[in-house]
Parts: sequence; structure tokens; C-alpha cells
Amino acid sequence: MQETICRLIREYTAAYPARVGSETKWGEPLVAFASADDELFGSLRQRISPSHALPNELLPDARTVIVYFLPFEATVIARNIPDTGCSREWAVAYIETNRLIADMNGYLHDQLARLGYESAVTPATHNFDPQKLISDWSHRHIAYIAGLGSFGLNNMLITAKGCCGRLGSLITNLAIEPTRRTGEENCLFRQRGLCRKCLERCVRGALTSEGFDRHRCYAMCLENAERFSQLGLADVCGKCLVNVPCSRQSPARVSVESSRRD
Repeated sequence: MQETICRLIREYTAAYPARVGSETKWGEPLVAFASADDELFGSLRQRISPSHALPNELLPDARTVIVYFLPFEATVIARNIPDTGCSREWAVAYIETNRLIADMNGYLHDQLARLGYESAVTPATHNFDPQKLISDWSHRHIAYIAGLGSFGLNNMLITAKGCCGRLGSLITNLAIEPTRRTGEENCLFRQRGLCRKCLERCVRGALTSEGFDRHRCYAMCLENAERFSQLGLADVCGKCLVNVPCSRQSPARVSVESSRRD
């Protein structure tokens, strides 16, 4: 079933721009699977929040969590490099990708139902405590559990296709073989103490070597939301994701592979 689910997600993503007339286009998605019984899910209540949901709370007989990464096309990434505020293209990509995730999950829900399986859909975003700014279903941490990547110094998940994109997930009672976590470190700083480019890119000083001020970060996101309010809800920034080595790839993996060739 791994191959079938991957094919459904990739075909749906490829056809989506023409079907709905979106401005945004996406690269080929990455897909991974986690066992709903993985012990790391329980650890999220210590690492993130005591209220973080467990798969079987959203679907009592949960067996698998399907996670996918939708990478932004290069143009969207490049347009968000200049200036302090996020670009219109980045704001549009954020809004349209959230819609794609909602539509994708509805599609997967229907496809699984045809096979006789149930699923529980989780929202792409805005499922967080407005005071603490902490999510009750962290797609980034779920993706880590599923083996899609590792965390960068910017707190984003760095996948084999970088960190510029959006994550979606779906819980099902269909048992699918989990993706193996390799334990590879994709962040140059966490691997070898190099880079720190994302800290330099943060326009509000929310991201520093001392830690991350999520309220200062979100204040910048709300400024962008106000600027692009005519488009929809675009409380997003993304400056620490663009013009950095991990924007579109895993630089640590590339570095290791290059060393092996040498």
C-alpha cells in the first residue's frame, strides 16, 4: 500500500494547479509513514505540549499516520528572498498549499473509504493555542517520526528536498509498513557546527543562538497577514527558509555524499 498511497499523492499534486487554477505549482511530494503506536508520539507531550494529540485520540483504531511534504517551486522561493516582509508569491503559496492539503486529505479519505478503511483528517495549520502558540498536532514533529527529515536550527524540518514547502498528514486504520528513520542529520550546524545562515535571515531577531522567541516571530507573521489580507489568511514569513543551504535540499546529506566521492 505504500506505493499506492505515494502514487495517489503525487498524481493529485501534479494535477491540482490545472484543476483549480492555482498560481502556485509544486515539486514532486515526499511521502512517509509512521506507526500510530510509535513510542515517539507519546514523547511529544513532554517535548511540545501536554495537550498534544495522539493518533488514537483522533482515530480510536489508528494504525498508520501518513505524512507528506509539498515542496514549493523555485520561483516562489526566490521571490521571498528580498525585503523584510514576505513576498506576495510566498503568501499565495502558503494559502494555496493549505487548500491543497485540505483537498488532498479529503481525496485520500475518500480513496481509503472505498477500500474499506477509515481516516481522520488534521488541519494544515491554525490548530495551535493562540496564547502559547504551540500546536496540538505538530506536522513537523509527526514528519520527523515518520522519517521525512531532521530539524534545522530554524526549527523547520529539513527533508531531502529542503524545508521550503508545507507538510500535511492523515491518520488511518489501514496498516502500512512504517518508513525507517535513518537518524541522518540534515542541518549543517547540527551536524558539524557550520552555517547559522537561518539566524542571519530572521528579520525580527526571533531566531538567535540563545533560542527561539515564537511570539516575536508570530508578530512578523501577523504583519504579513495584514499586508495580504485581501488574499486570505497569510500569517506567514518564511525568511529563515529562503536563501539558505537547506532551502531546496539537505545540504548535510550533499556534503556527506560529496566527501564519499572524494
